[in-house]
Amino acid sequence: MTELDEWRGRGFAGSVGYGARPALLVVDFVAGFTDPASPLGSDVAAEIEATNRVIDAARRAAAPVLFTTIAYTDLQAEAGVWARKVGGLSVLRAGTRAVRLDERLHAEAGDVLLRKRFASCFFGTDLHDRLQAARTDTLLVCGCSTSGCVRATVVDACQLGYRAIVVQEAVADRSPPAHRQSLLDIEMKYGDVRTLAAVEDYLSR
Repeated sequence: MTELDEWRGRGFAGSVGYGARPALLVVDFVAGFTDPASPLGSDVAAEIEATNRVIDAARRAAAPVLFTTIAYTDLQAEAGVWARKVGGLSVLRAGTRAVRLDERLHAEAGDVLLRKRFASCFFGTDLHDRLQAARTDTLLVCGCSTSGCVRATVVDACQLGYRAIVVQEAVADRSPPAHRQSLLDIEMKYGDVRTLAAVEDYLSR
């Protein structure tokens, strides 16, 4: 019996399932997080490759594709106590390479790029309004970090009534233990963690 099997016996880890109107959200795959030389960065080459496969599949399915970045013009004023907790946020200065999408992503001119200041992609942005306008019921999530912005976004997605699907091979974290624990936590309580192949199959249908 796996750990998840044990928790399912206690009423956790049900499936939110796939809906009929998906959108893809690529969370913070910007240079500040994807360049290993950055204080906030790590090697996410494999996760970006997997994300590109999801992006391509989403475009074929005519599903909305949205990207996010974190950028500050005044770190202390905009990030508040979070800046005290995570001093490395200081590299995410508006207008610098650190806040631009990783060049390897299959982004296109005209794609939505939401600027945020905190972990959840819903907090202080118009993401919910955009998803509502598109009548989205299923939010596919790629990006980083699994234990930070991805998890916070999935929690809010659940609270707002979206079926949140995290693409297992397409999310990354600078801490492997935090990555594994966050995927377990999401699967137990807030969304579904599904393989790249499963998500590609869903989008093909």
